[in-house]
Amino acid sequence: MYSPLDDKDIESELSYAYLHAVASAVGVTCDHTNRHVDNRGIDATLTCWEHFKDSYKEDVDLKVQLKATIKETSNTESHFSYFFKGVKQYDFLREETKCQHRLLVVLFLPSNQKEWLNVNPEQLILKNAAYWVSLRGAEASSNRTGTTVYLPKDQVLTPDNLLAIFEKLSKNEPLNYLPPL
Repeated sequence: MYSPLDDKDIESELSYAYLHAVASAVGVTCDHTNRHVDNRGIDATLTCWEHFKDSYKEDVDLKVQLKATIKETSNTESHFSYFFKGVKQYDFLREETKCQHRLLVVLFLPSNQKEWLNVNPEQLILKNAAYWVSLRGAEASSNRTGTTVYLPKDQVLTPDNLLAIFEKLSKNEPLNYLPPL
């Protein structure tokens, strides 16, 4: 069967679908960016208008770089590793001078493409989960192709976790990169 999308394109679209579903579940808007913004490491912008108790801000934006992978990762007890290709985008995500926070969200898909998505009248199932990490304050890459980042296993991108991220941001609490010890 001929498809205009290759496997990488499909992985990318599924990562956006995951983000959009999670954001929509809690009333957060999710806007897909264009390729010019993507060159700066941003695939989507999320906006939350929630008023959180003791918050300083409403109408909080969050920029997201989406990735998806079927590759086996090396794991620690508390983190997944992911090789982030593209030093320019990595550097943009780790800068501490940006007004809006940025997240890296990685969807870990099964290696068998037939397992990625299952649909029946009772449910829609996208296999595995996406994890988020802020690269703000991370170390510079030591090479020109990319760097390994570590995503905490407890940072599954869920509707509740997304709201918790926005609550922190509304209270001016920075999300900083914390590599495994």
